[in-house]
Formats: sequence, structure tokens, C-alpha cells
Amino acid sequence: MKRVVVGLSGGVDSSVAAYLLKEQGYEVIGLFMKNWHDDSVTISNECPWLEDSNDALLVAEKLGIPFQTVDLSEQYKEKIVDYMFNEYEQGRTPNPDVLCNREIKFDVFMKIALSLGADYVATGHYCRKGTIQKDGKEIFQLLAGIDANKDQSYFLCQLSQEQLAKSLFPIGELTKPEVRDIAMQLDLVTAEKKDSQGLCFIGKVRLPEFLQQQLQPKEGLIYEVAANDKIYSQEIPTFSSLEDQLAFEAEGISYTSENGKVVGKHQGAHYFTIGQRKGLNVGGTKEALFIIATDVKTNTIYTGQGASHPGLFKKTLLVKPSEIHWIREDLSLKNGETMEVMARIRYRQALQKATLYQFKSGLYVSFDEPQSAITEGQFVAWNIGDELVGSGVIS
Repeated sequence: MKRVVVGLSGGVDSSVAAYLLKEQGYEVIGLFMKNWHDDSVTISNECPWLEDSNDALLVAEKLGIPFQTVDLSEQYKEKIVDYMFNEYEQGRTPNPDVLCNREIKFDVFMKIALSLGADYVATGHYCRKGTIQKDGKEIFQLLAGIDANKDQSYFLCQLSQEQLAKSLFPIGELTKPEVRDIAMQLDLVTAEKKDSQGLCFIGKVRLPEFLQQQLQPKEGLIYEVAANDKIYSQEIPTFSSLEDQLAFEAEGISYTSENGKVVGKHQGAHYFTIGQRKGLNVGGTKEALFIIATDVKTNTIYTGQGASHPGLFKKTLLVKPSEIHWIREDLSLKNGETMEVMARIRYRQALQKATLYQFKSGLYVSFDEPQSAITEGQFVAWNIGDELVGSGVIS
């Protein structure tokens, strides 16, 4: 009997994952990760992790598996929360969920599980793991979940071969309704529990309030840039190389106060992200205002009216050399090489046709169609078919 430690989160997905593994004959241990209890940064008056750990305990009792709680709040604060504050301060928008998987669940947590003699770690992610042989070597694949509506492979886009080797995703072959059905039949306390929202494992977080506890508010101006501003009809220079052209396309537009008119004030550019339309509190425009750029140095926000404003769209992005990550290291590109892929820049976005161009300066991802709200600090992930083969931080 192989031993598997399941990250029981107190939700329906990990509950059913534990049940399925037990049915398959594994020796299953449930482990709840407590990732937050820093009262200096209050998150909300509710204490969701207590409720969640309680639900996880009830599920473990029902399934007849051993259960314990591990406190990872120190590592979580250092690897996730401090990183988030730092990124927002620099005007970037991090993705805590992708990071939490790479740094906490499949690293710190995995090491604890292996120290308990586990052969594998399992989670309730909607994705699948494949195995192929290549040159006499076993290679692990990260495949999309069967439920296209719930596929969560994007959140695991930073995993390595070593991490995948030790991972199991029991519900990847199921749809969400099937998972709920199993939980109902077993009469699990989590059967009808709503899916958790907010920061990975912290629970009910309102981001601006969370950030304000570390990043001081400072008043700045909001500008509106007209869709027909001359900055959008500038002549495109001629390029001496493809790399120069891609660099130009990835650079994006640098706005100044001359490009727009003042339409309001904000409490800190570092609280906002590109593509955002809520929380600006500027009225009186025909269409909703979307953020097209932020500048934390001058503490300025630039906006445009409507979801089709030209300032929202860009075709190309750059991933710096140190931020390029291949799950399939055997497919990684050498300088000068290209690859056609399907890529996405956020969770739940439909995959888009794109080409990867590898240069010494980094990896350019050039989409066939311009993409809305390409955001620095977020992750781009690329697929071949239903296999996610690599990812990187948008720079």
C-alpha cells in the first residue's frame, strides 16, 4: 500500500479526492494547512480557517483516515504575503494562487508529507497527470482537467518534474457536478459548501484593505485617455530585426499627463491593476472606465472608456530569462528557436494561438490576436494540446 497525504482544505474537492484514493487502495492521511494567523494584518472578522479545519476533520472522521493540522503560517507570510506586498509596491500584480502551489503546497507541504513517509501528495485540483517515456526516461505531464469549465492546470503552471512525480490529482477525470454527487452520496459535510474565493487558503480577503495595512495610501490623479488620442496612431518604426520588433510590441505605451484629462483622484496607484474597472469611483462617463496603465513612480492612473479601448490591448509580452519555466524541460527552446503554442494570460481565459520566440534577452510570447489587459507580474502559461508545458512571469 502506497501512502498518500491529501491536502484537506475543508472543501468538497479535496474531500472527494481523499475518498477516491482510499477506494483505490492507498493508505490515506489527511493534512490541513493552516496558512494564516497574523493578527497584525487582520483580514476579516470572520475566521474561515477554523471553520475549514473543522470541516476537514469531520471529513477525515467520516472517511476513517488519520488527520492532523500543520501550521505553515510563517512560511506563508514570508513566501507569499511579503512577496505580494513587494510586488504591489512596485506596481505589479502577483498571482498568489500560482505561487502558493509552487512555494507552499508542492514544496513546504510536500516536504512535510514526505517526512511522514508519504509516497505521494494529493490535492483536489481539476487537472490530470500523464506519464510518457522519452529516451528511456520517465517524463511527467500536466494535463487539463476533463471538466473544461473547472480546469485548474493554470494554477499549477510553475510545478517542476520533481514535484509532479510525487503528485496525484484524483478528481481530474471528473466534472464538478460528479464530485458534488459523490460527496452527497457519502453525506460529507462539505457536499454543498460553496467554492472558496479570495487568497489561496487565507479565506475571505478584500485585497485593497489587506494591502492598505502595509502600503500607505497616498492621493494621486486619475486621467482619462480618449480612444482616438494621437498616441494610438503613431507611426510604427522600421525594425532591423524580429527581436527589435517584438521588444517594441511588448514594451507598451508610456503615457504622460498630456495624453489625458483629470477625471478623479485615487488613494494609491499600487492598489490598482490593468483591466480593473471597479473601485475607481469616477462617474459621468458614457461607458465604464477601465484602467489601461498605472505608474507607481508618479502615483498616476490612466483609464479609458469601454472594454474595447485601444489602450487595453497588446499583442506581445516578454518573460525575462530568469522567469522562464518549463514543466517539460525536454521541450525548452534554445536561443533563436520558436514554437507554436496555445497560451493564456489568466485563469479561465480561453486558450489563444501564440508563437514563442526565444532570445538571449528572454522569451517573447506573441499572440495572433491582441489580448486585453496583459498585466505585469501575472503568469502566462502555454499548452500543446491539453498539456501545459511551460509558463513565466509577465515582465
